[in-house]
Amino acid sequence: MVMSLEELRAKVAAQKTLIPSLYGDVDFSITPERFTDDPSDECALPGRFARKYRPNLLADRERIERARAYTMLGDTVADAYAALIPQFGFRRLISMLTDACDKGVDKVDGAPQELIDFIQSMERIPEWLDMDLVNEGARVSRIAMANLAPFAIRGAFVATFMNKYSGLPMALTGTLSDESSVQRVKETASFFTTATLPGALQRFGTGFKAAAMVRLMHSMVRFNILKRSKVWDVSVYGIPIPQVDQMPAGTMPAFITAFKVIRKGRKEFTRDERAIVELCRYQSYLLGLPEDLLPDSPREIFNAMMTYGGTLRDGYDDETCGALVRSTMSAYLPPDQSLRNRVYNSFEKSFSKVFFSRVFLIGDEKQKAKRMGVQPGIKDYLFFAASNLYILPQMTAFSLIERVPVAGWVADQLLIRRLNQLLVNYGHAEYTTDPAKYKDAKAS
Repeated sequence: MVMSLEELRAKVAAQKTLIPSLYGDVDFSITPERFTDDPSDECALPGRFARKYRPNLLADRERIERARAYTMLGDTVADAYAALIPQFGFRRLISMLTDACDKGVDKVDGAPQELIDFIQSMERIPEWLDMDLVNEGARVSRIAMANLAPFAIRGAFVATFMNKYSGLPMALTGTLSDESSVQRVKETASFFTTATLPGALQRFGTGFKAAAMVRLMHSMVRFNILKRSKVWDVSVYGIPIPQVDQMPAGTMPAFITAFKVIRKGRKEFTRDERAIVELCRYQSYLLGLPEDLLPDSPREIFNAMMTYGGTLRDGYDDETCGALVRSTMSAYLPPDQSLRNRVYNSFEKSFSKVFFSRVFLIGDEKQKAKRMGVQPGIKDYLFFAASNLYILPQMTAFSLIERVPVAGWVADQLLIRRLNQLLVNYGHAEYTTDPAKYKDAKAS
């Protein structure tokens, strides 16, 4: 159920009294520097999109005021649980959450009310949910997740570093090292891969548990930044990792699908497209995104993303964004140094550069890619083309075979086996953050 603007503002303000140990010192009446609704300010949207779509979006004051409020909204139930760190310690909180996901919260000895509220909020089924459609979306998405995602995940991850206002929390968590970059890329890949496996988002599925762990990790980042970091300025950056900052990653497949539909002049999704959208919506819901940020029509999905980019002030600095990009692009992701994996690593890096510039820097490819240090060269384009000769025929074949009885089932089993192997390669996702990293981290 979508909240009214007044209810949303009240929810934002209530964080101060609901979780005083975390938000007691935060002035929720301010508009942080990161938010802008001034047409003369540069925003995070690529130039062509900003010129075409931003004026109409800024004219919709209800939409803009909602965006302003979401800039200051964290994850109330997960934040309340993370705020127990001084009492339980972060390892104990992780252990109790793991047990609650695996066995049920009623099986956790001494479970605090905050953990009960956290799990119950995830167990609550939204009125709009069509689980059959979610499962169908997972099946459809397995084709891209098994064949395309291993080549594109680094490029998609780099996209989260385009803006200093939304990217600074990653810098403050110590993610500027190659080792930390590898961990975060693999954790991201692991979550979205897991979500496409059969039954993963059911109550005791692996995707449900992964979503809970991601939420706790983000809340622990908020806690450590607000309570330990000497450089975080709420008046500039707002709340660390507000829920709205998770929307681009969580709903990117839905946005790309919606954008394609709009470009073709259609107003409705096909059944398969609708299934992909439903999967994105539910996995994002489990990650804590408010339903207002999870629309289901092509135009509203598109407008939600344009509003996010159109109200996020443009900001890039080399010390924050550039360092994150360089550490991520230089990281070696494969599990070993075998010849096959070294070759794959070279092709995957080149593919990610081209994928990133084409998907996330639409209209501004050369200028921004050069500034970020990810401008593709001739070798990258050659490797990108060669990779597509490997990827696209497989995706096409699976798309055709899945419609054939029996053969489609066999093909799906093969995809599931591939995904499970990818999860092995990604390794065990820790979904944790080191409190010791925050005190000396610097903002630019």
